[in-house]
Amino acid sequence: MDMKRARSPRAPADGGDDDKRRAASAKWGGAVRPKMVLVGFLVTLALLAFTFGGRPVALPSAPSSPSSVPKAGGRHVVAGAGGKSATPNVIPPKNVTAPAATTPSPSQDKLLGGLLSAAFDESTCQSRYKSSLYRKPSPFPLSPYLVKKLRKYEAYHKKCGPGTQRYRTAVEQLQAGRNADSAECRYVVWFPCNGLGNRMLTIASTFLYALLSGRVMLLNVPPEQEGLFCDPFPATSWVLPGGFPEGNPMKLNVGAPESYVNMLNNGVIRHDTPAASLPAHVYLHVEQTRLRLSDNIFCDDDQRLLRKFTWMILKSDSYFAPALFLTPMYEKELARMFPQREAVFHHLGRYLFHPTDRVWGIVRRYYEAYLARVDEKIGFQIRIFPEKPVKFENMYDQLTRCIREQRLLPELGDPASPANATGDDGKVKAVLIASLYSGYYDKIRGLYYESPTKTGEIVAVYQPSHEEKQEYASNEHNQKALAEIYLLSYCDKIAMSAWSTFGYVAYGFAGVKPWILLRPDWNKEVSDVACVRSTSVEPCLHSPPILGCRAKKEVDVARVKPYVRHCEDVGFGLKLFDS
Repeated sequence: MDMKRARSPRAPADGGDDDKRRAASAKWGGAVRPKMVLVGFLVTLALLAFTFGGRPVALPSAPSSPSSVPKAGGRHVVAGAGGKSATPNVIPPKNVTAPAATTPSPSQDKLLGGLLSAAFDESTCQSRYKSSLYRKPSPFPLSPYLVKKLRKYEAYHKKCGPGTQRYRTAVEQLQAGRNADSAECRYVVWFPCNGLGNRMLTIASTFLYALLSGRVMLLNVPPEQEGLFCDPFPATSWVLPGGFPEGNPMKLNVGAPESYVNMLNNGVIRHDTPAASLPAHVYLHVEQTRLRLSDNIFCDDDQRLLRKFTWMILKSDSYFAPALFLTPMYEKELARMFPQREAVFHHLGRYLFHPTDRVWGIVRRYYEAYLARVDEKIGFQIRIFPEKPVKFENMYDQLTRCIREQRLLPELGDPASPANATGDDGKVKAVLIASLYSGYYDKIRGLYYESPTKTGEIVAVYQPSHEEKQEYASNEHNQKALAEIYLLSYCDKIAMSAWSTFGYVAYGFAGVKPWILLRPDWNKEVSDVACVRSTSVEPCLHSPPILGCRAKKEVDVARVKPYVRHCEDVGFGLKLFDS
């Protein structure tokens, strides 16, 4: 996303009303006239046809109703105008029939096969039971064992969560510097790191760890993250209450003395230390640049010791769920929870993350205005990273190569020649661009504005926003980022930048395998291969642990575990997949 970009969802600009109006004509099929006016108009039409030798006469399309325009940030978004007045009398396409609306129907499965609890009041969070209904049904069956596990966790969180006597007792023990010998409730407190995509992936990983290790997950929510998500657990909260005694994020770094690795290396704790003699809490620093140095966190001996701590504080920027699958003591349990291993984030993400009504309003208004009545939605997510910058011209060329090679969009025809009628004539494809920059939108929209497609299909191009730079600490920026993640997840096809956690979350929600725009080699400015199709809908763990454990020998787990492969975009990374 981008910070300087227009403050509201962005439709085509500078005369781009054609995009919206062409899609609108497919939606409405023309304006409704009173009966007498219609008769008179048809008589006039016949006379015109006779006068001009049978040449077709274009009919003006009805202007968009202001009430149909979505709002975001308090501003109206005028489709195709970029804030300017709409151009009147745009000629509608021929032979366009209105595609079926994809607005969800009440009969659809709002509980996602039991993934979501029915114990919520729907009015408290509109997106909880509605957001997934804007997507196609999940291709991954839900394990009944996972459903049972989630309901059991919800009861545990309600029993031990904030506001309970058990929680207050555990906090008092933490303040007193004592670790309980046999605690009834144990906790893992998540602290944020990096951008919204990273945070969502690490929350999902932390929750999976909480399920496996019998802990209550609580989130330390900073101001920039407030008001983004509804509580996912009924009758309780996942937000860490204020006044938590170990809530200083400045102390949480790889050198922290409370770090598990440091305490082990410094002899503060040993694997046979009894629970009553342990410090009051333990800190896990699961940062991707350090993860390869902290492989012992994911070994059985270490997990048995970690289970003795009542309080665990965890800070991470990584999707470390794949590392849990490589921990021997968790393998059988995970196999029962996720028979299809590439569906881990797909299921957990849809369970945990529900945008608040404010954010959901942005998503719903934009979707209904621009995406609800098209035949196909294609999403392009472009992210340029400062450590490996790519020039705009090179990135744009790579994107268009990917589009051509994978046939993601119809080929362009001769602007001077009419398109040949095909079975796709009149179908509408919507392109949604998620990027901090507006250049990709401008160029792609220009292509399909100036030239017809060979198939007669209509391509409308949209970009909700373009902030110009990422603002981790801006709540408004994160609201827009979350809205665009959800809009991107409603696309039928997705092409995304390599290494992008934003893209990982979107295609994980959607349950679709994306095309990944590969980074150029470090000594090159252009990638030899434009894009490759992912083998899995799972996100990538960029820097996996060595997992040599006590052998102290590096093991390439992708060679020994049948459900793990190296990532297409990060050669040394790991991702879960199903053969």
